[in-house]
Amino acid sequence: MTPTNSAEQALEEALALVSRTPGSGGDAGGHRAVAWPRARDVAARAGAGVRARTHDVPLADALGEVLTASLEALTDLPSFDTSAMDGWAVAGPGPWQVRDGAGVLAGSGRPEPIADGEAVRIATGARIPADTTAVIRSEHCREAGGQLFADRPVVTGQDIRPRGQECRSGDLLLPAGSLVTPAVLGLAAAAGYDRLATRRRPRVEILVLGDELLTEGRPHDGLIRDALSPMLAPWLTRLGAEVTTTRTLGDDPAGEAALLEAVTTSTADVLVTTGGTASGPVDHVHPVLEKAGARLLVDGVAVRPGHPMLLARIGDPADGRHVVGLPGNPLAAVSGLLTLAEPLLRALAGRRPRPRYTAPVRGDVAGHPYDTRLVPVRLDDEHAVPLRYHGPAMLRGVAAADALAVVPPRGARSGQELEVLDLPWASGGCFT
Repeated sequence: MTPTNSAEQALEEALALVSRTPGSGGDAGGHRAVAWPRARDVAARAGAGVRARTHDVPLADALGEVLTASLEALTDLPSFDTSAMDGWAVAGPGPWQVRDGAGVLAGSGRPEPIADGEAVRIATGARIPADTTAVIRSEHCREAGGQLFADRPVVTGQDIRPRGQECRSGDLLLPAGSLVTPAVLGLAAAAGYDRLATRRRPRVEILVLGDELLTEGRPHDGLIRDALSPMLAPWLTRLGAEVTTTRTLGDDPAGEAALLEAVTTSTADVLVTTGGTASGPVDHVHPVLEKAGARLLVDGVAVRPGHPMLLARIGDPADGRHVVGLPGNPLAAVSGLLTLAEPLLRALAGRRPRPRYTAPVRGDVAGHPYDTRLVPVRLDDEHAVPLRYHGPAMLRGVAAADALAVVPPRGARSGQELEVLDLPWASGGCFT
């Protein structure tokens, strides 16, 4: 069995434990809730099973993507002996006779060799003249009467960066699968690259469902402001996705038809919907997925808020697309982002899972009798401090939060270590 087939088989076995056909039985409300850790694992496996989509891009366009080929040095670094400091290149023991002229500057051609007992000014990054013994920093010497005197012992080779000190041509600098950070861009440029081979960012289309949503002004007459459209696109972008569009669809038959068309024809890698994932009279997501022939990988998660979230696949596991159905309540939608969308997108982008860490919680935290809770917290120097206003429809708590704490069923005692999920802006940016 090939590694690819083995991975696909493992994925299918994992999904078989938690999936069902849309519209089949389940617990109350038509959902079969998956344990929160397993839901995240299923999402990551689903993304990892999709064939990588790669491209070759200029350095500036590769930021935040993952290398699909190893980064090997195209030249020695440095490619010639260079001065590590502003100062003087000297030959032999001192004192040294100062050579007339402007000295050796970075970017200039090959300098003239220096004779024994001679000194010449040199700039940081400039090519070292032949026969140079050492470079003396400007602050470690003095010039008098046409001679240079060192204020401290001079060691052969000091402050000279020899050719190939950092790497030799052909050396492996970074393996495939490495994240392209600003530092990687600098290293690639120094090593001679103009373009990089990377995995494409997952393309995401957002569909916000509901008739009660206003796009401007104050809530009135039973209508509420759409809090998800302003939030989801930048949030998903910070998770490393390329958001292609955000649309609002109604709960009427026309909206259901538009949802079906989007699910069946969208060219995005991931379709993110909000609302309509429960079993109410105008909740169309499950019926639409059934009509589209989708396979539900996760249909409800044992987590609060966000219980009726879902993950579905359309098409072949290696080439198919995915639908992430988020609940309509804002904090419940955030829960769905961190539970299903983030691990799916990280895997689609070729990124490693986010490192796990814990922090002691300050104060007792109430828990759900059976489900995991995700609670907004502020992180201080030593503790995760729970914040108020953490109801499913509330954003006030998470807007002030650094992270969400993972509270096990039945709650946590003060000082107990809890897993912490950093929010993307608090953890330093896109997919870090």
